[in-house]
Amino acid sequence: MKVLVVEDDVDIQDLAIHLLGRAGYDVVVEGDGEAGLAAALTQQPDLVVLDWMMPAMTGVEVCRAMRADPRAKNIAVLMLTSKAQEADIDQAFTAGADDYMVKPFRGSELVSRVRSLTAR
Repeated sequence: MKVLVVEDDVDIQDLAIHLLGRAGYDVVVEGDGEAGLAAALTQQPDLVVLDWMMPAMTGVEVCRAMRADPRAKNIAVLMLTSKAQEADIDQAFTAGADDYMVKPFRGSELVSRVRSLTAR
């Protein structure tokens, strides 16, 4: 299964590659929203782990664009962000996110949530 991680923080990119790779996923990484959206549309991953605050496009904008495009509307989206306010969480789910995790996070929880979303 392929997981696309769209995250501008290199340390979190590396951690996601390590954790998800060790769990058996093929991990692809993009560092900004525009590149992430392009990768989601062309590479058709099973899941996108999506940061909110990124250059070029926010994660919420990427999620909305994915849900509006027939090529990506059914790809699972896990928002992984430091934004923890209830209004932020509501905005992400309204944009089409399937799950939401707040940074900092436990590696085991990330892997568990990815497993749950890719099992659907």
